[in-house]
Parts: sequence; structure tokens; C-alpha cells
Amino acid sequence: MHSICLLESVSRADGGIFEAELALQRELHLGHGVKIDIVGMEDRFSVKDVSRWLPLKPRVIKVQGPGAFGYSRDLLPALDPKADLLYAATLWKYPSWAALQWAELTGKPMIVAPHGSLDAWAMRNAAWKKSIAAALFKNRQFKKAACLRALSTAEAASCREYGLRGPIMIIPNGVDLPLEEAVKDSSNHEGVGLRKLLFLGRIHPKKGLPNLIRAFKRNLDNSGSNQECPWQLIVAGWDQVGHESELKSLCDEIGLSWSDHRISSEAQDSQSSSPESEVCFYGPAFGQQKKDLLRSSDAFILPSLSEGLPMSVLEGWAYALPVLMTEECNIPEGFAAGAALRITTDIEGIASGLDTLFSMSEAERLAMGERGRELVKENFTWERVASQMKAAYNWLLGGGAAPASVRLN
Repeated sequence: MHSICLLESVSRADGGIFEAELALQRELHLGHGVKIDIVGMEDRFSVKDVSRWLPLKPRVIKVQGPGAFGYSRDLLPALDPKADLLYAATLWKYPSWAALQWAELTGKPMIVAPHGSLDAWAMRNAAWKKSIAAALFKNRQFKKAACLRALSTAEAASCREYGLRGPIMIIPNGVDLPLEEAVKDSSNHEGVGLRKLLFLGRIHPKKGLPNLIRAFKRNLDNSGSNQECPWQLIVAGWDQVGHESELKSLCDEIGLSWSDHRISSEAQDSQSSSPESEVCFYGPAFGQQKKDLLRSSDAFILPSLSEGLPMSVLEGWAYALPVLMTEECNIPEGFAAGAALRITTDIEGIASGLDTLFSMSEAERLAMGERGRELVKENFTWERVASQMKAAYNWLLGGGAAPASVRLN
């Protein structure tokens, strides 16, 4: 089987889509023998991140003209017409048009993965640009797709609400499950110093961080010195649209002390998070640095306004962390399994969730984290996800009964 995976970027510039597709496509290749052409547009991180795809070797196409449109006359010729199918994890830029052209020229199956771009919040964001793209090519691409890939039942519902009536495979993101001995950091559970509440992801307005910071301040003010072991909020990730500086200004405005790990680590151990501060802006964390950060944290929070299915929550569970998240994260299984506390996106809802978390015993938090790790083991490993994807590919190419992941209506 020979597939094409078309992306807007083959680097961290594509955020969670890059991390998810990198892991999925490598597992399809290594674990299921699929020959895969990775094709994406060049950006400032391409050279640095291209080696992460090995043994896959992405073809990186230079953008011509405004980067916001992602156009290149070289893109369509880079898509092999002999491939059996094309998987397009593309949103509202020119690569979606190129995927449509490939499907129309070859008559072969195209799968489109919206990655949360059709939910209500995402559609309201830059709505005028998306309406133009939809009229020019995106709606045609959606309708031409042999199948859509939704990350959750909620995303499948968003596809139907958008008016799409074709088959939809509901296949979630996954995560690498670390060995149990690599998860525990006993020094972090001795009740000494600060406990760490971790946010990990893009520093972007849709993540709900201003309300998290205000809620965290409210909790500190209400608890005073009553907490036996106080908490520190760690905000880790890459900055977008200058949002991190806005959050630092907010901390100053409401009286929260903050530190920048990138500055403080020059004078301290590289894993220090400036324990004297109430909020630590950690910066981007990848590879071993991200693993160490997850391993040393005590809980995870994602107060997001909009998600497809966030890998960061799955990573938190993989490291046996209790999770606070909104319904908009689209992982209801976490609430059902008792692996997550439900919060709303407003200050009061987040503060209430923090109160609950901080009032729990150490044993209760550890048990919640273990339930999350078990949930990942059963449902969200890349091996399981890739098996579902391969079954859907086989169905698209060979016909027969649709696999269990596919919804035909």
C-alpha cells in the first residue's frame, strides 16, 4: 500500500497536528508496512524538525508568495499520481486545493482530516478568510473526499452540522505510553516545596489561559497560607500572536509573581522552574525536556475553548497525571473513567476545579492519574490508532464491510 500524507507543515509550526501526524504516519509505516510519502510546506522549523520523521523522509516544498496562503506551483507535481490514496491533514490553505486536484486528476481516494477546524469556535476565528477558502476550494475538497477523519464523535457531529454527508471515520489521536518506571518521580511526591500544575501546548487565546491565571490567583488568595504544600502554575509551550507577553502583563496586573524559565535556567539547574514564583513561563518543551516536565508535574490542566482531540491531555494521562479539562477538549471518556475533573471555560468554573484538585489527598490524585494512564493504554496508543487507520485504508481500497470506526450516515 502506498499513501501520501499531505500537511501544511512538516514541523512544529503546525503545532499539535505535526506531533499527531508524525507519530501516526511513522507507526503506519513501521508497524503496518505502509509506504508513505510525507509532503509539506517549508517554514522556519523545517530543517530542524525534518529528521524527526526518520525513517520517513519528508519532501519539503518552498512557499511562493504570502505564507498565509501556502501556495507553491511545485506542490501538485510533488504528489505522486501512482500512490493508492492521499491523506490530507490540511485546513484552509493552498495544500487543500492541491489535494483536491490530485483526487480529481487520479480518481483515487482522498481522506480529509479537519483536525478540529470545523467546530464552532474555530469557524468563528478568522471567519471571513475561511469563507473565501470554502467558496474557492475547501467545500469542493470536503465533498470530493472518499472519507473524512474525525478525532471524536463531537468532531463528527461538527462535520455533519457543516453539511457534510459522506463517510466519516472516527479515529482519535494517540500517544506513546512510557514505561511505568519512567513515569514516577518520587522526589515530586514528598510534600516538600511546590506542587506543579502543568499547562502544555500552544500559548494561544483559544487555550483559555487568561481565565486560568485569574482563577489561579483567586485560589491563592482564598487559600492563603492554609495549603500544606502550595502549587505553582507552569505554562509551557510556544508563543503565538504575542499571547505570552499578554499573560505576563496580566500576572503583573493582578499581582501574581512570575518567572521565565528560559532566563532563570541560565543561572540554575536546567530542570528548575524558579520555585519562588507563583507562575512559571517555561517556554517550548520538546523531546526529553517535555518528558522530564511531565514526569516532574503533579497535575495537568487544559481550559481550552476549542480542540479537536488534544494530545497534551493524553500525554498527561500517559504520565499518570490527574487532569482538569473542559468539555471542549472532546474526550468524554476521561470524565466517565474518573481520570479528569470537568471545568468550564469561565473563571468561576476553573476556580472551582482548582479548589477540588487542591483539596484532594495525594492518594486521590495519584489514583485519578492511574485511571488516566489505564485509559490511554486501552484506547489511545499509537499502535491501536494506526491499526484502525490501516483498516479504514483497506476498506477504501478494497471495499467490503466498513470497519467499526466508520460512520456511513
